[in-house]
Amino acid sequence: MPVIRIVHRTRRPPSRAWARLTDWERHGAQVPLTRTIIETAGPTRVGTRFTARTGVGGITFDDPMEVTVWRPPEGGSPGLVRLVKHGRVVTGWAEIEVRPGPDGGSEVHWREDLAVRGLPRALDPLVAAAGRALFGRALRALLRPAPPGREPQEAADRD
Repeated sequence: MPVIRIVHRTRRPPSRAWARLTDWERHGAQVPLTRTIIETAGPTRVGTRFTARTGVGGITFDDPMEVTVWRPPEGGSPGLVRLVKHGRVVTGWAEIEVRPGPDGGSEVHWREDLAVRGLPRALDPLVAAAGRALFGRALRALLRPAPPGREPQEAADRD
């Protein structure tokens, strides 16, 4: 299983970066042909379950996940969420850590141990490259400033 590591810096303070990165429905909107189905009542906590469903028409696959660590950033301490993947196709885990960064911003560490059932280990470098591209794009999109008028409370946050 390839481990994917992405580090991204943003001007958003840790609490706002955390809120965006743990909005599971927004995750689905960042991955082509994917939507997120929340299976447990909020707020997010250990035990929260959701599924990323990817596909077109009747050709879909599910990536069910469960939150196993939930520690929002607080008082200068980093936040950490760990997801365990329980799928038939995609297995492994993901962690998103939000650390305080310079000038009130944040440094985000996204780690993912990803396996696709049925693929030989010889394809791990290809899976890792595709994962870095996909998750890096999603991470940047989740932290991107909203279009004007969409999130007025975050108007002062410019990445």
